[in-house]
Amino acid sequence: MLTTALSGIGPGGYYAVIAVLLVLMAQLTRVVNFSQVAFGMFGAYISVALMSGQFQQSIKIGIKLPQVVAVVIGILVAGLISALVGWIIAQWLPEATGTARSAVTVATLLSLISIAYILFGSRPQPFKPIIFGPLMELPGGIVITKISVFSISLAVVVAIIAKIVLSKTMLGVRLRAIADRQTAAELLGVNVKLMNVAVWFFTGAVSGLLIVFIAPTQSSDIFTLSMLVVPGAAAALIGAFKNIWAGLIGGILLGVVQGFFAGLPDLIYIRDWIPIIVIIVFLLWNQRKEVWDVAR
Repeated sequence: MLTTALSGIGPGGYYAVIAVLLVLMAQLTRVVNFSQVAFGMFGAYISVALMSGQFQQSIKIGIKLPQVVAVVIGILVAGLISALVGWIIAQWLPEATGTARSAVTVATLLSLISIAYILFGSRPQPFKPIIFGPLMELPGGIVITKISVFSISLAVVVAIIAKIVLSKTMLGVRLRAIADRQTAAELLGVNVKLMNVAVWFFTGAVSGLLIVFIAPTQSSDIFTLSMLVVPGAAAALIGAFKNIWAGLIGGILLGVVQGFFAGLPDLIYIRDWIPIIVIIVFLLWNQRKEVWDVAR
């Protein structure tokens, strides 16, 4: 059981990165970005197409790029698509509620999945591993893989950078200003639209970086990769979309719990329901005060 539980550290690292990105988006742009992973999925599929020289059998590119170049382009594409969505929201929905702004990302998620199916087809793409293999083996046969360490390290690095930038730099002051008092920040001369687009580009690019690395270890079809946002959102909910470190730790714990149930043959089906259960429990707990007030 311990072995199977710790095997969930790998997926937990993926969830942790996504949770950190979702918390940053919620805090800085007032958006719960349901399309966060879809940006990365689309960029990753672009990189595979550039390496293979074709999108589908009938769509030839005419040139095959080296893996490093294709991966960099895929990450940039993920960031640019994310930035485009951020610009649209900043342009036409600057004063909209968080619910309305988040609804746009649901439409973006569905659109990206549809376009990806049109461009790349329904079959999983042959992602070439960038990091693979075990890093170390602990007593008891517990194997720590390189991709697990990479994903957790990426989550920690992004969290540390965000904390330093937001608390120690003038850029962080401006980012917090547009999150708390957007109109006032704009009146004081802060380029609100540019700052919002920059946040969207950064989180989209990090999402692209994550997916191009982890896709070879996952079921790499379009829908499955895009739906990694669900456990990521569950982890972010553990931090109430406010605490980066709680989201990071929550993502790792979520993966460990899933790994634990994966080792129980009679309860293995519960594994995929764990994120949904976490979301439901959090929402019910979050509404407890209102329910208790009504009861009184």
